[in-house]
Amino acid sequence: MPYRVARLFIKKKWSLAVAESCTGGLITHSLTNVPGSSRYLRGGLIAYANDIKQRILKVRPGTIKRHGAVSQETVLEMALGMRRLSRSDAALAVTGIAGPGGGTPTKPVGTVFIACSAGRHLYFKKFHFSGGRRAIKEKAGKAALAFLLECLS
Repeated sequence: MPYRVARLFIKKKWSLAVAESCTGGLITHSLTNVPGSSRYLRGGLIAYANDIKQRILKVRPGTIKRHGAVSQETVLEMALGMRRLSRSDAALAVTGIAGPGGGTPTKPVGTVFIACSAGRHLYFKKFHFSGGRRAIKEKAGKAALAFLLECLS
């Protein structure tokens, strides 16, 4: 998947930036494993704590208070904030609950939101992954790259 992302962004002559919460840098790591990633990847930010989401990505405190850090609203603001911060053509953002704790009846462990901001478009998708913490993080990372490709196709 990272190779497909690289080919697409290099072909489009677009730049990309990534804001990660629950994946902890796995997405950016996978992208930088591809030779030539510096041709399109502007950077990545691990915005694990809410104050980082707010101060750096400009997620509104009210958004997190009303909807939670793991929500459609928060991930959309993360994507928009990362795009503005990096001045990139596209941004990918992910937030979720990797577990084993932190889940609730309405947002169980494995709940992940992914957003993509590209051009004048803003997309999001909600996922439910199973498995342990590491499996959820890896599934979320792969899903994020697949979703990015889907959004740009």
